[in-house]
Amino acid sequence: MSRFVAITAVRDFEGRVRQAVTGALHGDLQTLSPEVLKGGTDDVFKQLTGAPPEVMILGPGVNPDDALKLATVFDLQYPEISLLLVSEPSPDIILRAMHAGIRDVVTPEIDVNELRVLLERACLAAASRRRGMQSVSESGQERGRVIAVMSPKGGVGKTTVATNLAVGLGAVAPMSVVIVDLDLQFGDVASGLLLEPEHSITEAVHGSASQDSMVLKAFLTVHPSGIYALCAPKKPSESDYITADHVTRLINQLATEFKYVVVDTAPGLGEHCLATLELATDGVWVCGMDVPSIRGLRKCFSVLRELQLLPQGRHTVLNFADRKSGISVQDVEATIGVPIDTVIPRSRNLPYSTNRGVPVLQGTSRDSAAKGLKKLVERFDPRLETVPQGKLHRRVVVS
Repeated sequence: MSRFVAITAVRDFEGRVRQAVTGALHGDLQTLSPEVLKGGTDDVFKQLTGAPPEVMILGPGVNPDDALKLATVFDLQYPEISLLLVSEPSPDIILRAMHAGIRDVVTPEIDVNELRVLLERACLAAASRRRGMQSVSESGQERGRVIAVMSPKGGVGKTTVATNLAVGLGAVAPMSVVIVDLDLQFGDVASGLLLEPEHSITEAVHGSASQDSMVLKAFLTVHPSGIYALCAPKKPSESDYITADHVTRLINQLATEFKYVVVDTAPGLGEHCLATLELATDGVWVCGMDVPSIRGLRKCFSVLRELQLLPQGRHTVLNFADRKSGISVQDVEATIGVPIDTVIPRSRNLPYSTNRGVPVLQGTSRDSAAKGLKKLVERFDPRLETVPQGKLHRRVVVS
């Protein structure tokens, strides 16, 4: 039976938690006064009754500094407990919460249905830490969406699309998005996000990190937009020590911890890319508005159909769209045999933002390229999935 502990004095919120827990989650709830935070972890556990908790909810009505201090200690001493902070999510709070080991930051006005889903995911995360990642995967419990960003050829802006997609999803689900750079030899996610990671994917797939998701999280780099990043190896030669099995295990781990796993793959259909597609719920194919990349994408779809590796969710992105290229959106669709779902017009701001290491969706740019990237993000936002995706291509306009 799942155990929940809420440290709050706000009765309305306590009632919503109790309503979310009752029935569907098969657990019970104990409420503690915010005064307990002043005594530290020992005082908290002295007041607990019954079995140790799986999920601890901090707030509302608690001092954020006290809550984050307690969370830091709990993350080190009791990593099997999932911690949730109830506070108005500001960039500063989210960043501090990520460092403190808190799983999610939620607004005090969250409704019962969203709260129930959040608590269920927290329970699954707690269970995975206790039983091991393999048992969780075999049990068929809820997993995050694995989004493979791909292109048969390089130079089409795949990494720019991947980083902007991750940052955009970070606004939809703060602290629940991780981007993985699987271009193991020449990946540019770190530079695209202006990061200087202490660790890389090489360390994450070997040793204790490959067995424990809490250890794995220590190898992720926090980005100011509220997402995590697992960057490519510092030396191209390190890619030789990362196998397809390593990639499979890594994605399985991340999918149990995060709502969205964005994987920036290497161009082509190498073993690491195919391993990703076997687990992907969605594929984002990026194509330039030139004949080689369009024909390459057609061949790519043909091969993946034969291998039966096309994910259920298909999202085709036409990048660098320009009427002066001599090719229309309809020409591209006729060649590749599938609709274009998102068009990103050629823009001066996009390469400029990439060179700065600040994705356009991290700022307030309103140019046509930013609008196209936002439409791509909306395809993964459950609140905005109202337009049939197969028809979106008919509304695009190339400037």
